[in-house]
Amino acid sequence: MGYSDKELGSVIEGANLGLGCGNPTAIGELQLGDVVLDLGSGAGFDCFLAAQKVGEKGRVIGVDMTPEMLSKARKNAVKMGVANVEFRLGEIEHLPVADNSVDIIISNCVVNLSPEKQQVFKDACRVLKPGGRLFVSDVVATAEMPDSMREQAALITGCIAGAERTDRLRCFLEEAGFENVKIELKAHSKALVSGWFPGSGVEKYVSSADIRAVKPI
Repeated sequence: MGYSDKELGSVIEGANLGLGCGNPTAIGELQLGDVVLDLGSGAGFDCFLAAQKVGEKGRVIGVDMTPEMLSKARKNAVKMGVANVEFRLGEIEHLPVADNSVDIIISNCVVNLSPEKQQVFKDACRVLKPGGRLFVSDVVATAEMPDSMREQAALITGCIAGAERTDRLRCFLEEAGFENVKIELKAHSKALVSGWFPGSGVEKYVSSADIRAVKPI
């Protein structure tokens, strides 16, 4: 969702795992020379797209907690000959990144998987430079989900059961120190979500959304 054919064709096969719910590099307004951090970088797809936009003077850091994914992403970077991307092992709640060192943070359908979303945003604010921006594509809750769904392992790993309400996400972001918080639901995402678990009715409770926020100067 949200990627052009040109973007999909510009990255090596195997980097795009098809697990996202939006295109954070598109809403991120990346500029030449930016330092970009991807939370939950997987096989590196969004990192490689970001690397094209920030150019040789920019830099992209991907953080993932899975060694197997890190290995795959690094191999993909070598195959593509991308020199301005690096991948680090770590958790998005406790980022292996220095304070005030990043211009833009992106993330694609990963924050919903964290049981400590408030800590994710708190640490994201820590590593952003003053005036730095957060751009997240994620699944959010639009209605109270039944416990029977919340407790299903498949729906947890499938980016459904961990979805948080938009009002709580806004509070988490503002309490972490962000301002100008905007959460925009994608109405057309319901059709996409319904295809993830056909017949389950999950599309009644969640939607894909673009989340934007700014660290004060």
